[in-house]
Amino acid sequence: MAIASIDALDVAGKRVLLRVDINSPLDPDTGLIADENRIDQSLATIRDLADRDARLVIIAHQGDTLDYHNLVGLRQHAARLAVKLGRPVGFIDDVAGPAARERIAALGDGEILLLDNLRYLTEEVSTFERDVKLTREQMAETYLVRNLAPLVDIYVNDAFAAAHRGSPSMTAFQRLMPSAAGRLLSAELDAVGRLIDNPARPAVFVLGGLKVSDGFSMMGRVLGEGLADRVLTAGVVGEIMLLADGVDLGEPTTRFIADRDLNRFVAVASDLLRGHGERIALPADVAVVEGGERREFPVDELPVAALLVDVGSQTIASYEQEVAAAGTVFVNGPPGAYETAGADLGTRRLWEAVAATKATTVIGGGDTVASAQRYVDTSRIDHVSTGGGALIRYVAGQNLPLLEAFGE
Repeated sequence: MAIASIDALDVAGKRVLLRVDINSPLDPDTGLIADENRIDQSLATIRDLADRDARLVIIAHQGDTLDYHNLVGLRQHAARLAVKLGRPVGFIDDVAGPAARERIAALGDGEILLLDNLRYLTEEVSTFERDVKLTREQMAETYLVRNLAPLVDIYVNDAFAAAHRGSPSMTAFQRLMPSAAGRLLSAELDAVGRLIDNPARPAVFVLGGLKVSDGFSMMGRVLGEGLADRVLTAGVVGEIMLLADGVDLGEPTTRFIADRDLNRFVAVASDLLRGHGERIALPADVAVVEGGERREFPVDELPVAALLVDVGSQTIASYEQEVAAAGTVFVNGPPGAYETAGADLGTRRLWEAVAATKATTVIGGGDTVASAQRYVDTSRIDHVSTGGGALIRYVAGQNLPLLEAFGE
């Protein structure tokens, strides 16, 4: 869908409310930001608006009720932004109360103010969104919106990573004032849009990892609508596909899958194999690590009495060839338990192949990006999405509340 660009906005002297996603991993020992990727990705829009003399008010979240150890204030985020931008970034430990409103009213041209964590407000946490279904009209009456909307002239959203959240900060302001997409949101929609609408062929999707709901939610659409010419499965996604194909993986792996309530995806995998089996690649061999030693087994030599932790060398070589010959490559989920010595071979070689291919490459998802950063320079990948859940839902063809709000 077409969303207005910030290039079309006259922001000089206007109060601009900018919603970003700078939700960052924290070091569990120090509580300090451990990965600045999302902060870095937000800089282009912040710098652009401030350089054009907008009176910039930034709102963002950190952590959640389901992620309580990361639910902290944004003071350190403001400090990191100031260093990276090379200009002051004000901060106030208030979200939409009297102190925050006073600071907003006092902003001068080109000044930047970051308000505190949106998720200190009940109406912004994910459990509220899940349990209390607000209409768009009701969202306009929430504490955040009724306090901030009268003070600002323009709303800009640059938070693709939160596009699947229907919170007031994401979906309410568009109905009340001129609104536009920031640089990052535009870039995300453009990259993922090309992946969906007009991928260079052959289009190869590599789906792995432990979060199998992501892989299976995408697989049906990309195969059914012809978005993918090939789907290469690995990780627990690949193991479930093997179970659906009648392979006995062995008691440890079967129990691992059952204990995480992932057996429910076996029936989904069976349907996919019946409908699109010729376009789905299953692992031909697998690996275990015992006593620090890696051992590989062809699938026809299973089951084994050890937990499967990686794809084997034959599978790796086959997938490398498909990635090298592709026109488009999308990756979600590492092939193995790459944090474990001996279980990292498939993940390392996959990322080396993705970085080397001439194909257009798109990756996304927290663990996906973290594993890529471990093995390759991710600047060699065409698009590294900041989105996890939002990216998966978009590729899977599910509605995103943020885009619906812009379309109203």
